[in-house]
Amino acid sequence: MQIVIIDGQGGSLGKSLVEAIKKRFEHVQVLAIGTNSLATSAMLRSGADGIATGENPVVVAARNADLIIGPLGIITADALHGEITPTMAVAVAQSKAHKILLPISKCNVSIVGRQDLSLTEMIELAVSEIAAFLDNQRQG
Repeated sequence: MQIVIIDGQGGSLGKSLVEAIKKRFEHVQVLAIGTNSLATSAMLRSGADGIATGENPVVVAARNADLIIGPLGIITADALHGEITPTMAVAVAQSKAHKILLPISKCNVSIVGRQDLSLTEMIELAVSEIAAFLDNQRQG
């Protein structure tokens, strides 16, 4: 099971996701990809099994991932203050991997009907979604 976490800016979301995933699912491999070196470094310190930085790692990882997790902006060109390139957004959006996207509002996209949740609550929901995905994969 290849889980890819993509994050940018300071990497705090990615860092929290890596920590929560590694705590709950010891058997999964987590590849953390930062859109910049600061985000990558934060995710490395949190226990990711592998790291990479930049556009090409996102494109390559999107081809091979079973699950991609990150902020909503990873499927939106120019999101995260321009850190998500159009190539990255297309690679993630077109990936056959299951995607779990957290509605962090730094990409000028509003999701009608979404709840206002804290980052901690969103991460807990993401981990629950991962558990459901893994259970479904085992049964299917």
